[in-house]
Amino acid sequence: MRLSRYFLPVLKENPAEAQIVSHRLMLRAGMIKQTAAGIYSWLPLGLKVLKNIETIVHEEQAKAGHWAMLMPTIQSADLWRESGRYDDYGEEMLRIKDRHGRDMLFTPTAEELITDIFRGHVTSYKDMPLTMYQIQWKFRDERRPRFGVMRGREFYMKDGYNFDLTKEDALHAYNRHLVSYLRTYERMGLQAIPMRADSGPIGGDDTHEFLVLAETGESEVFYDSAVTDLTFGDRDINYDDKAQCQSIMEEFTTKYARTDETHDEALFAEVPQERRKVARGIEVGQIFYFGTKYSDAMGATVQDADGKQVPVHMGSHGIGVSRLVGAIIEASHDDKGIIWPEGVTPFHCGIVNLKQGDVAADAACEDLYSHLTKAGLEPLYDDRKERAGGKFATMDLIGLPWRLTVGPRGLKNGVVELTCRKTGESEELTPEAAIAKVIAQYT
Repeated sequence: MRLSRYFLPVLKENPAEAQIVSHRLMLRAGMIKQTAAGIYSWLPLGLKVLKNIETIVHEEQAKAGHWAMLMPTIQSADLWRESGRYDDYGEEMLRIKDRHGRDMLFTPTAEELITDIFRGHVTSYKDMPLTMYQIQWKFRDERRPRFGVMRGREFYMKDGYNFDLTKEDALHAYNRHLVSYLRTYERMGLQAIPMRADSGPIGGDDTHEFLVLAETGESEVFYDSAVTDLTFGDRDINYDDKAQCQSIMEEFTTKYARTDETHDEALFAEVPQERRKVARGIEVGQIFYFGTKYSDAMGATVQDADGKQVPVHMGSHGIGVSRLVGAIIEASHDDKGIIWPEGVTPFHCGIVNLKQGDVAADAACEDLYSHLTKAGLEPLYDDRKERAGGKFATMDLIGLPWRLTVGPRGLKNGVVELTCRKTGESEELTPEAAIAKVIAQYT
C-alpha cells in the first residue's frame, strides 16, 4: 500500500478524552473514531489489525476441531425467557421491540440461541461431540463505557459452545479450549495467564479467565510469579488426546493465579513470599463449563446408547477480538507509539523515502516495494512529499515491526537502513540483504 493513497488520519496531539495508552494511540494512529459513547467506527488501519486477530482465532479454532458459524445480532426475547435469563441479565442488555411489538434484544451472548439450534437438529449421541463458534458483534450497555475498545458497549467477540454427552467429555472440551487459547494468544505476541475466575451471569462452577498483565487492567489479580515463566511454544498437539490436553491444563493452572473475585488469601499464603505478586490484568478471554444448565431449561436432550433421553453437557468459550487490539497495545508500546508483534501487524514493514522525487531514491523504493509484495508481504510505502521527521514519526506511531529507510546518501554506498521497531536498532544493508531479512521474519 502507498501511503499517499491510504486513509490514515493520524493526530499529532493526544486526545483529551483518552485516559489510557491504547485508547490514546488508537485514536492518534487513525485506527478508530468514536461515533457514540463506547461505540466506534473501525478505520482501515484498525480494521486490518482486527481482521488479523480474527484470522489467528479462526486458524486455531480449526486446529482444535471447532466449526465456524454465524448467528444474528438481534435475538428474540422468547428464548431468554425460556432459559430464565431475560429478567435476570440486568440493564446491560439492550431490549428493543420490532414493528409488530415483539420483544427483541441485541445479543450480549448467545447460549440460548445456540442451544435452540442444537436441539432443533441433533437428536442422537452419534452426532456428538460438537463444538461450534462464531465471531460476531455483541452489545452490552455498560453504565460507564471507557478506555476505548477496552470497555466499549459494542464489541467484536469470538464465542464458542460445546455440546457433549457426558461431563467427562465436556471437561475435555474445556481443556481443549484452554490449550487452543494459549496457542492463540502466543501467536499474537501475548502472554495471557489463565486465572480462576467468577462465572457471572453465564453460570457454572468451572471457569478461567485469560488475563494480560498491564497497569491499566480493570481486574486486580493475585498470582505466583512462576506462572509468567510458562510458555506454550511450538508444541505438537493432538486435540483428541484427553491426557495430553489435561496435562497442559494442569501445567498452566496448578500454580496460584486468581482474579479478585475468587482470591483465597489462605491459599495465596502457601506461595513462597518472593513469588507472591499482586498486579492488574486485562481480561482477553474466558472459558466456562456449566453442565446442563441450559439444556435442562430448554429441553436440549439426545438419545444415548441405551435409548434414554439425556440432557447434554455444555460450555461456552469467549475471546474478546476487538478488546485484544487494545490489550496488545497496552502490552507493547513506548513513548513514540505502538509496537506491533509480527503476528498481528497491519503491514509487514514500512518503506520511508527520504527524498521523494529523487530518481535513484524513487527507483530503489519501488524495487523494495515490488520484491516484498512478490514475496507475499504487504509493505506500507510512505511516498508522500513530507519531511523526513514527519515520516519517521508516523511510522513510529503506527508501530510496524520493521522500517526500510532509503535516501540518496545511503544509495551512493549501495545500502539502505533497516530498523527494528521493538529494539530501535538499525543496520545498513544492501537492498537485497534487507529484503531477505524482512522476509525471514515472516517465514
